[in-house]
Amino acid sequence: MSEKKYKVGYTCGVFDLFHVGHLNLLERCKNMCEYLVVGVCDDKYVTDIKHKTPIFTEEQRVRILNALKVVDKAELVSIEETEDKMLALQRFRFDVLFSGDDWKGSERYLRTEQQFAEYGAHIEYLPYTNGISTTQLKNEMKNN
Repeated sequence: MSEKKYKVGYTCGVFDLFHVGHLNLLERCKNMCEYLVVGVCDDKYVTDIKHKTPIFTEEQRVRILNALKVVDKAELVSIEETEDKMLALQRFRFDVLFSGDDWKGSERYLRTEQQFAEYGAHIEYLPYTNGISTTQLKNEMKNN
């Protein structure tokens, strides 16, 4: 077995209406780390911050992710842990955060990169799967 670039990887998301874009992301993450932790945003985050209503409850979303062989551990994360990646780093002790490439270069993530550097943690920016999103799926279901 080849040596992976990182020991413990972490990514975080809502993961509502699980689709192939989610699977592509998780497979990319797992290909770069030996142990993959997935933070699942709690319902309060989805409703209060994203202003959306999840189709599946937080417990169901965690259960779905824990059933996947590419995920080593999925756990519910709070608004605070979702917004402040240093809190997630302290809780999960990862050496790499996987994030969507739309955050690259943003003020928030440049600051996070600096904070992580003090702990030897990195951020890998990954592309989204074109042509699919939970919002798009919800709209298609509404229109059919």
